[in-house]
Amino acid sequence: MNPEQNSSAANVFGMIGLGTMGRSLLLNMADHGFAVAGYDKNAAQVAILEQEGQHAPVSVFSSLPEFVASLKSPRAIMMLVPAGPIVDSVIAEILPLLDKGDILIDGGNSHFTDTTRRDKELAAKGFHFFGMGISGGEEGARRGPSMMPGGDIEAYKVVKPILEAVAAKVNGEPCVTYIGPGAAGHFVKMVHNGIEYGLMQLIAETYEILRKGIRLENEAIYQVFKTWNEGRLQSFLLEITRDIFSYKESGADGYLVDRLLDVARSKGTGKWTSQVAMDLELPIPSIDAAVETRDLSKYKSLRVEAASVYGAEQPNGFTAVEQQQLLTQLEQAFYFSMVTTYAQGMHLLAKASVAFDYQLQLDQIAKIWRGGCIIRAAFLENIYNAYQQNPTLQHLLLDPQVAQLVQQAVPGMRTVVATAAMSGVAIPAYAASLSYFDNFRNATMPSNLIQAQRDYFGAHTYELIGKEGVFVHTNWVPDAID
Repeated sequence: MNPEQNSSAANVFGMIGLGTMGRSLLLNMADHGFAVAGYDKNAAQVAILEQEGQHAPVSVFSSLPEFVASLKSPRAIMMLVPAGPIVDSVIAEILPLLDKGDILIDGGNSHFTDTTRRDKELAAKGFHFFGMGISGGEEGARRGPSMMPGGDIEAYKVVKPILEAVAAKVNGEPCVTYIGPGAAGHFVKMVHNGIEYGLMQLIAETYEILRKGIRLENEAIYQVFKTWNEGRLQSFLLEITRDIFSYKESGADGYLVDRLLDVARSKGTGKWTSQVAMDLELPIPSIDAAVETRDLSKYKSLRVEAASVYGAEQPNGFTAVEQQQLLTQLEQAFYFSMVTTYAQGMHLLAKASVAFDYQLQLDQIAKIWRGGCIIRAAFLENIYNAYQQNPTLQHLLLDPQVAQLVQQAVPGMRTVVATAAMSGVAIPAYAASLSYFDNFRNATMPSNLIQAQRDYFGAHTYELIGKEGVFVHTNWVPDAID
């Protein structure tokens, strides 16, 4: 069809996939006065949207051709379906029903390499395509998410008014912006999720210190997170953690959190972040530690057996004064590690921007993360300001204001890591954050010895201080000593 042929169509936006996220985002658009259409093969999902959208400009379809015919040209259709082969199958099914110039949006958590492939394939066929990361969960989608669209900029311009209307707002500004070409949007969302892994692990390790090190009960742990969330550590993740430590099921004894199995699962985006960072030869150890610790948590039976073999350290108790001192130092340590985790993620974005020609604007990414998304936090204002003042800033830890904040938190960080280590409390993300910082500021790492070792056993050659180029292999075997 051309635009004239479906000029009677009323809907300006279509959604394929009416699960929690797709349905919530579609209703959000309808709340802002946009006539929208939803499609799903699952009759139950169709029925839910029919019920929830009965008083809104929402059309619901179980027929794909009817759904497509209801959309104005150029058609703008978002897919919110599980990442992987399902996305390709949806594209294959809908393409014969579309006209050249129509727009397809992948709003799921697709791997950025899949998005790169789809972008090229659909462009060659005359269709517009872009991948868009969406953060905020069900509540964000319904009331205002943070969105990271990247790819075909002309396609983004068509739907920009809709996305800006439904996005979260901070200081009246929408938490959505064009990220960059190709798979830039999905890449940035992947790194967002990697940072999310790191922050969640830091909070979990804080919980471990509070209950096993300081030996606080849940009521006191609630107060710690409540107090922190009212200060410079304010963030969505601390907010929900506070709530978790106050939740009791109706009629049940004790807190629900105490009955949950200590096994953390994942959908892979943290792993993808670690993998691409290694491919780009850029360290993100705080995020890596979070991914690895989730993996270790899955070996529950092995951990139980090891506990019977080695026993568990019993941390010494602390006096009331010592407890208060450690809580103050723990706040500093969390702040330090949080900053370091964000800094690693932003460094990865900077490196990827060059490697993949994404043309990322780090200040704008920090800006749209300030509201709606899972990693929103007061500190993102500092990140935004740092890259606003210096768009070519090579690393967040080199920003003068950030450096001052980090320096102030270093003493508490060192005390907490040392105390936890002596007490047998595992804090891999905290420890990784400190080691990263100490090596980052280390002007003379011991890597010269690694150069020598590699050349000794493998003739890999080496570089010398003050001289350009790589030098030949040296015979490192010393003369015999009488």
